[in-house]
Amino acid sequence: MSITRLDLTGLKCPLPALKTRKALQSLRPGERLEVCCTDPLAVIDIPCLIRETGDRVEIVDRSDLAILFLIEKASGPLE
Repeated sequence: MSITRLDLTGLKCPLPALKTRKALQSLRPGERLEVCCTDPLAVIDIPCLIRETGDRVEIVDRSDLAILFLIEKASGPLE
């Protein structure tokens, strides 16, 4: 299972969510996307995005400096 890493440190809302959405489009089902953000609003925006796409997300690490998400591409789009 491959993991694609996306470094979005320093970007402010809405760019982390927009760039995450774009990166997810190139993944195949079962592949994972690791996203590192520094924007505190990402803890709201990225999970909301993932609810829309039907993929799975987990916050693996959250500190004062950064938030690390692990997103797994679902088997198909939500209908």
